[in-house]
Amino acid sequence: MQATNPVVQQAIEDCTECHAICVQTIQYSIQQGGPYVAPAYLQLLEDCAQLCQLSEDFMLRDSPFSATICTVCAEVCDQCAVSCDQVGRGTDAQLRACADQCRRCAGSCRQMAQLQP
Repeated sequence: MQATNPVVQQAIEDCTECHAICVQTIQYSIQQGGPYVAPAYLQLLEDCAQLCQLSEDFMLRDSPFSATICTVCAEVCDQCAVSCDQVGRGTDAQLRACADQCRRCAGSCRQMAQLQP
């Protein structure tokens, strides 16, 4: 599977954007304090950011493990989106944007993972 495949290319782009917004959201959350610095929430953001970066790398290298990594990435992205919604209570624009991107990334990673046998 090559990065020229539009499904793979979309997954790569979504992973890149998800990594960036999760890293930005970690910094934003630290600045906000209070419930925004709950250890489990921050760890989930870090896990999501790192898995997105790893997934992107695996897809760019056309690794035979891309589908497996992207499946895990999708699961973590889904959990991160839920966590952002809970912490931001649907009213925090930064967390809402992070949750939206996590959901987009989860969807495109699942699509990519389905391409491999």
